[in-house]
Amino acid sequence: MKAYFLPILLGILVTPAGAAQPLQVIGYSGHLGEWELTATVTETAPGSTTEYAGPLTMKHIGICTQDGPEEKTGSLRFRIAASSSRLNATISVAGVECTYSGQLSDSYTGTMNCPGRQGVPLKLWVK
Repeated sequence: MKAYFLPILLGILVTPAGAAQPLQVIGYSGHLGEWELTATVTETAPGSTTEYAGPLTMKHIGICTQDGPEEKTGSLRFRIAASSSRLNATISVAGVECTYSGQLSDSYTGTMNCPGRQGVPLKLWVK
């Protein structure tokens, strides 16, 4: 039994403390969830409010797609406050910067707001 736990303990001791692992973010945007969002983010500013940033891809997965799914790339930047269950993000796609604030339940649920457009629902899962 001890021989089983020794490699686990050594693995924990060898891993650098503070080495942040990338997080996977997936989500669905739109009234019918017609846009799929995927991103891989890394920690940029540790502290009481942890910040993450990284590239994202948005793919139109709705049934109205005729010539294959439309795909857009951009960046995702967000903060998660340690003391709350709220995620605040900035999503930049095709030169447009949108804001998002989501409340945690089984996912982060909120509205993405882009300049000159009506807000759209966005659900995010952070793994």
